[in-house]
Amino acid sequence: MSNPAEKVKSFPTSPGVYLMKDAAGIVVYVGKAKSLRNRAASYFTKAAAEDHRTRDLVPIIADIDFIPTESEVDALLLEARLVKDVQPRFNVELKDDKTFPYLQIRIREEFPRVEFTRKPRRRGVKLYGPFTSARSLRQAICVLQRIFQFRTCTLDIAEGDDRWRWFRPCLLHSIRQCTAPCNFRVSKEDYRRQIRSLRMVLEGKKEKLLGEMNRDMLAASAELNFERAARLRDDIAALRKLAQRGEVDHDPQPEVFPIDPRRGLVGLRKVLGLSQTPRTIEGIDIAHLQGESTVASLVHFIDGLPFKSGYRQFKIQSVEGVDDFASIREVVTRRFRRLSEQGELFPDILLIDGGKGQLNAAIEAFEALELKPPVLVSLAKREEEIYRPGESEPIRLSRSAPALRLLQHVRDEAHRFAQHTHHTLRRKKLTD
Repeated sequence: MSNPAEKVKSFPTSPGVYLMKDAAGIVVYVGKAKSLRNRAASYFTKAAAEDHRTRDLVPIIADIDFIPTESEVDALLLEARLVKDVQPRFNVELKDDKTFPYLQIRIREEFPRVEFTRKPRRRGVKLYGPFTSARSLRQAICVLQRIFQFRTCTLDIAEGDDRWRWFRPCLLHSIRQCTAPCNFRVSKEDYRRQIRSLRMVLEGKKEKLLGEMNRDMLAASAELNFERAARLRDDIAALRKLAQRGEVDHDPQPEVFPIDPRRGLVGLRKVLGLSQTPRTIEGIDIAHLQGESTVASLVHFIDGLPFKSGYRQFKIQSVEGVDDFASIREVVTRRFRRLSEQGELFPDILLIDGGKGQLNAAIEAFEALELKPPVLVSLAKREEEIYRPGESEPIRLSRSAPALRLLQHVRDEAHRFAQHTHHTLRRKKLTD
């Protein structure tokens, strides 16, 4: 049996699960890692030998093995399955009154909900776990929800109840993280297919699921059902990119994990170097109507919370075709010219959805008006980077930072409101 401290030096730096064994070859501990080599090697240091959490484990480690996974999320799920099956004695490490969390699917519901729970139900559910990290499980649910678009709400939805036909879906539907069974925007059969796909991934059958989806995509294409084929193609790509999308500190959405508005505002004061904590934030987003009509939305937040009486819609008038920069210049000009003429206060922060180009368009609008702008920032969606006027490098924050999460909430709400305006105009155009 080789020296485990030397053995870990040959481990890969990719995600996976490591299994520690005693002299009899019995697995005594199972752990997950973003980098197998770095995490496993940390147990063979002086600090680990002295740490009260690991000092009893380290002396009995006689061997160590690993199982690679495609992503950190896959490692989390595999760890949960192994802990449940093998029951290593050092994994039962919670000494307080908390129990291990589970991922619970209420399979007997017509539109099954997915839940995080420490008190699982006895009947009518499918349980996955237990998981050793509540934080990691919550964030894994967020990652999986972006792919499978299942519901996490507490609504009791019944297919035969007509009141749900008039129910307004939440923000998660607007940002394509839920298919909105609460408004019957997905059939019971299609929603259950979503849940089946989720369960296959949770049970380690991702490759089988990808094979089925690929066959369905080819069949849909042969039947000239190109819309379904394209949707399956995108879902396959999302699943294959789970390694990139599976960072455990990726942005959790406010509808799933509540944001503390006060901490967000205090964080913005610190990050943006403001003299006092901001109270009002406005966000602007642009949407296009079939590549022709362009609309803009403006949302207003007070003390970190949406103030819907302050929301505004703009139908872009001076721009032909699709030109986001020109559209931003127009909406900023119209908004702040009116505020200036009526002697109203500017918001403390104006957030533009986009990168440097969109931010520069807003700056140009204020220069043309000869007005001093409020604190201007833009938020680029792909990397969630914050741009400021006159600064070449963006501000990069942790995905869990309250300041970033508050800006994301404003940006996502502006996008939702823009899409609402977009759909209203489209319905009117079809009616006309």
